[in-house]
Amino acid sequence: MEPCEFPDIERRLAPVLEKHGRDASGLLQILRDVQDLLHFIPPEAVTCIAGRLGIPRTSVEGVAGFYAFLSLEPVGEYRVLFSDNITDNMLGNRELMQYFCNKLWVEPGKVSEDNLVSVDTTSCTGMCDQGPAALVNGWPLTSLDHNRLDLIAELIRIRKPVAEWPPMLFEVADNVRRKDALLGEAFEPGSALRATLARGIRETLAEVDKANLRGRGGAGFKTASKWTFCHAAIAGEDGSALCDIGGSPVRFIVCNADEGEPGTFKDRVLLTRYADLVFEGMTIGARVVGASKGFLYLRGEYRYLLQPLEAVLQRRRDAGLLGDGILDQADFSFDIEIHLGAGAYICGEESALIESLEGRRGRPRNRPPFPVTHGYRGRPTVVDNVETFAAAANIGLHGGAWFAAQGTSQSTGTKLLSISGDVSRPGIYEYPFGVTVEQILRDCGGEDAHAVQVSGPSGTLVSWQEFGRRIAFEDLSTAGAFMVFHRQREMFAAAHNFTHFFAHESCGFCTPCRVGTQLQKKIMDKIAGGHGTASDLEELKNLGHVLKTMSHCGLGGSAANPVLDTLKKFPGTFERKLKALAFEPAFDLDGALETAREITGRDDEWAHL
Repeated sequence: MEPCEFPDIERRLAPVLEKHGRDASGLLQILRDVQDLLHFIPPEAVTCIAGRLGIPRTSVEGVAGFYAFLSLEPVGEYRVLFSDNITDNMLGNRELMQYFCNKLWVEPGKVSEDNLVSVDTTSCTGMCDQGPAALVNGWPLTSLDHNRLDLIAELIRIRKPVAEWPPMLFEVADNVRRKDALLGEAFEPGSALRATLARGIRETLAEVDKANLRGRGGAGFKTASKWTFCHAAIAGEDGSALCDIGGSPVRFIVCNADEGEPGTFKDRVLLTRYADLVFEGMTIGARVVGASKGFLYLRGEYRYLLQPLEAVLQRRRDAGLLGDGILDQADFSFDIEIHLGAGAYICGEESALIESLEGRRGRPRNRPPFPVTHGYRGRPTVVDNVETFAAAANIGLHGGAWFAAQGTSQSTGTKLLSISGDVSRPGIYEYPFGVTVEQILRDCGGEDAHAVQVSGPSGTLVSWQEFGRRIAFEDLSTAGAFMVFHRQREMFAAAHNFTHFFAHESCGFCTPCRVGTQLQKKIMDKIAGGHGTASDLEELKNLGHVLKTMSHCGLGGSAANPVLDTLKKFPGTFERKLKALAFEPAFDLDGALETAREITGRDDEWAHL
């Protein structure tokens, strides 16, 4: 490798580059560290990184330009991003953002003239139970009000390093309101692993199968089937796993902790209070499928959890629960590495997550092949949700029959719900599958609820007439979001917010999603501006059909859900926004000529259009 032509930048980047080595799969992690160090990624840094990794500059720029938390342009020493989720909007975050901008004399979306600070919006920060929320240089700020913003503005003015700010600004409450089988029992690290080793690999897989555990990320794929497919993908005739040259692992376990769905924050709480349970479930999965390497893909908004999670991993290594020869089993080696995301909702899709793990833009792959046969580095890979691995640890400890005794026949076990919005007690609630929406609303203080968005924008809008429906794969399948709206809320505002979210988060890979989400947003903007007509409603329905049937991945396929559900269940919220039932142009050309008519003194028919 030739020396970098920018020795000063090379010197400043040396610790970062040494930390991550020369493997291009570490590109995203390198760029995150450079962003923290320099507050943006300058062209000189791009050149040095490209030279170090032996990849084109365009590859580095392409990754840096894809993720929202990375920037190729200066964003100031302090970058404050207010959450633009609908629940934060309901709590007044837009007014607070404007107040904050006025305090610092900076325009929203721009950098101050002295390059000190920039203020903008970001998608949901995973703090919906304690909003309004924001991020400052990637660190969470919760329960914002004018007093807190006054303090933050003063800290920025005096250039106080974020690490030295008062800890109370960064307090994140867990808000666990209801516990059941998963959260309600104390867990001893290693207990589920010991039970698994005593039971045996095949027997443990049989218990997971008997439990009928299904993925908690929303899709509901059967976990035992996924693990079986991964193990069988490259098993030798004698049942042993084939290895790469040099003996590196050929199967991988990946925990998807990129819960970017607006309104979801259950994984945040699991990783905060139940990390051992999650890591133990990953280790059990590794034993079953024959993996010796695992990754926790942690969403960028949860970077504050990185150090505590690394401490848990080290404690488990010291206790013989990770590393070589786990619990004195010579044939059982497995370790876990944490990778940080950088603000890309699409990386919640498993193949896009794998692309990101490999240091590339998070774009969904063509499927088949599926990750269980061709995943990380082209090898069989299990990708499961945080809650799924936690449930797997409980099955490893208690067995499949115990787990299947809860919930329904098709939806066994319990489900964690992230409840936010118009409720008196937002937070985490755990219920056996089969609980009704009505029961949940009673428990969380949502007595005046008129609608509930289940599973976030990509999920299902439930009207007050449907509160007898149940949380279950056979009825209301959910990744965990449960956003409540009372009777005074205008449901058009929620759908409008969600269209902006999908337009912003589209990865741009396929035309139906890239163009369709933008068109959907523009039509909703037109209606919100008072220029909508009935023809616009029909166009929204047509766009929804295109998005659902022609998009490459689930993001595009679900991007029309909020609009179509709201049109169907709350048509009045759209009709009240319409200016006319027939087409009317948004720009009134004849009205624009009124000034000219006054100047010329003409008002005859030829002076009108």
